[in-house]
Amino acid sequence: MPAAPDRYVLAIDLGTSGPKVALVSTRGEVVQCEFEPTPVALLPGGGAEQNPDDWWAAITTAAQRLLAQELVPREAIAAVSCTAQWSGTVAVDRGGRPLMNAIIWMDSRGAPHVRRATGGWPEIARYNLGRLITWIRLTGGTPTHSGKDSLAHILYLQHERPEIYQAAGKFLEPKDYINLRLTGRPAASYDSITLYWLTDNRDIRHVDYAPALLALTGIRREQLPDLQQAVDVLGTLRPEVAREWGLPASVPVVTGAPDVHSAAIGSGAVQDCAAHLYIGTSSWLVCHVPFKKTDPQHNMASLPSAIPGRYLIINAQESAGACLAHLRDRVIYPDDEFATGRPPQSGYALFDQVAARVPAGADKLIFTPWLYGERAPIEDATVRGGFFNQSLRTTRAHMVRAVFEGVAYNSRWLLDYVERFIGRRLDAVTMVGGGAASAVWCQIHADVLNRPVRQVKDPIQANVRGAAFLAAAALGDLTFEQIPERVEIAHVYTPDPANRDIYDELFREFVNLYRSTRGIYARLNRAPAL
Repeated sequence: MPAAPDRYVLAIDLGTSGPKVALVSTRGEVVQCEFEPTPVALLPGGGAEQNPDDWWAAITTAAQRLLAQELVPREAIAAVSCTAQWSGTVAVDRGGRPLMNAIIWMDSRGAPHVRRATGGWPEIARYNLGRLITWIRLTGGTPTHSGKDSLAHILYLQHERPEIYQAAGKFLEPKDYINLRLTGRPAASYDSITLYWLTDNRDIRHVDYAPALLALTGIRREQLPDLQQAVDVLGTLRPEVAREWGLPASVPVVTGAPDVHSAAIGSGAVQDCAAHLYIGTSSWLVCHVPFKKTDPQHNMASLPSAIPGRYLIINAQESAGACLAHLRDRVIYPDDEFATGRPPQSGYALFDQVAARVPAGADKLIFTPWLYGERAPIEDATVRGGFFNQSLRTTRAHMVRAVFEGVAYNSRWLLDYVERFIGRRLDAVTMVGGGAASAVWCQIHADVLNRPVRQVKDPIQANVRGAAFLAAAALGDLTFEQIPERVEIAHVYTPDPANRDIYDELFREFVNLYRSTRGIYARLNRAPAL
């Protein structure tokens, strides 16, 4: 009997730096991927925005360029599936058109408003006790005080941009906005809606909005999208999109999941307590768990997964790969009078070469990666990064190595609390994202974490692979239990015992640096009161 013909998913991954569009087989093989950059606008007072029209234009350009290569028969494309940066807010009018730029995950302007909504006497950890209990009981977590959750974005609009708030027909996550452009239907998945902090997540298979939380925030139900599972089919391509991209209008669009959730699936770490570490612009260390639990002190909670009936321990570290990009673009290759040329295309490969020749510990130079505040394992919007213990012996190579190591120290800090949360030691960590393409960074993480690091093949494609796996599950082409065997591990990096003592010492001082300097950063960077 002949084998069934291959089927493919057009997978979209809308990252902060721009979208990737890939053709992925339902077995998880990435055929080809195209990328198109999009800019970020950083605004005074903690603002961070992107233009949703830029997103759509970039996705269309990348999709057309990919499909024009005719790598697979177009009739073999069985679904479109989108994943995207999480914790963003697109306010659209009743016709689905954006009313302003998207407020993205880096934006903290809603902090005063979310503190007001969650605070009040009697307080514990700056939360009103009754409201804290209500939020944890219903959602499993709490709105963060950083102002970077989607709820804070909506409250910012409610209080400071009332003309936008009143005109908004729906508030949508970036993934759900792209799905609206694809299908014409405004909807969210159980996982993408979580950071609105407005849903009752106790029945993990039937998530819905909680009237008590709507009342606490004053947000109207009619401005929120309907909810469904990540593996549900949202609809088919709008005819005009199908024509523009050259696809049949009958192609189904799967609801999909945000980047944290799709990376968990694309990493292959789908079993309970199988952890993956994502190193991209930001970073996270997460795993699926069979229970609902909250650690508000360290900004972690088990919240709805993209896999039906499952929870995922959620956390986020604000700056990871962004630290290397900052070093490259603002320090080594600045666009100013000192500039001697543009950074080479192989800039990150050069970083690997330079870092590899510096001994572990970078001559005890410590870099703290909190360039845009931090979320986990400490929630602190005012803390900032920097180099500590710099001397006349410090070279540019030391600084490059220290950046690699500083991000790894932050990962270890979070690892300690993740293991306490799940009540067990992680045997290994699967590493994905652009940072996982660096053998040097994988080895540094293995040494700093003191855990084997499993480097996924094509780690930068974990999100599009995860989006494709979700579509394949929706189509019935595979089960979630089959996913680990379909994700190839390129290399396993084992901890080097020779580096144990230096990294233990520097990690202790890394944590001490935060404890010693947080008051200074709070005074320097405290936002003015409204």
